Amino acid sequence: MSKAMELKLNQDAYLPLRDVVFKTLRDAILRGDLKPGERLMEMHLAEGLGVSRTPIREAIRMLEQEGLAITIPRKGAQVAGMTEKDLYDVLEIRDALDELAVSKACEKVNKKSLSKLAEAMRDFEKSVASGNVRAIVSSDEQFHDVIYAMTDNPKLVNIVSNLREQMYRYRYEYVKDNADYRQLVSEHTCIVDGLRRQDKEYVKSVMHTHLENQVAGVRKVIEEQNKKV
Repeated sequence: MSKAMELKLNQDAYLPLRDVVFKTLRDAILRGDLKPGERLMEMHLAEGLGVSRTPIREAIRMLEQEGLAITIPRKGAQVAGMTEKDLYDVLEIRDALDELAVSKACEKVNKKSLSKLAEAMRDFEKSVASGNVRAIVSSDEQFHDVIYAMTDNPKLVNIVSNLREQMYRYRYEYVKDNADYRQLVSEHTCIVDGLRRQDKEYVKSVMHTHLENQVAGVRKVIEEQNKKV
């Protein structure tokens, strides 16, 4: 029996069915239950999850937006692999946006925004202490969201939000297998300190290092993945 047929739907009464299917498939891909190259056959997935093919089709489109699935002509959808080219393409853009964001945040920092950042930092430390990968990734995103909000630039916030979907898998893989949690906390602490002092060059340097460490960690995942192909 294929892994796709063994999946169980993560029921959530508050979400549309397509979102429930999407979360179920995404979790399976991130856990490694569905491997790179494994086909996402609508009929088999619908049968295995006990739903119609429509929410399956919609969920696969959402997976494609996150870079977790790819549709190949005459073959259909399958779990996407991770390549160093994809990694660098996404993180190169993120690096440039982060540099702009922290520069603007330093200019506009105030007591209210620093209070929100401190709260986000406490939440991040709690999630790190829990060791829950999904909680760590979520609180890490929320921490950076506060910084983007500090720019008072809705256009920038919107662009970063769109890029977040393509970043999710890399961030998850880094936190799951390669991240030094103490180092992550230390980097976040340095970011907060730099923003408090409104030191643009210092914060840009820390943010760049923060991203470079993620690149190095995910590269290891990709190398291990390629050895198994």
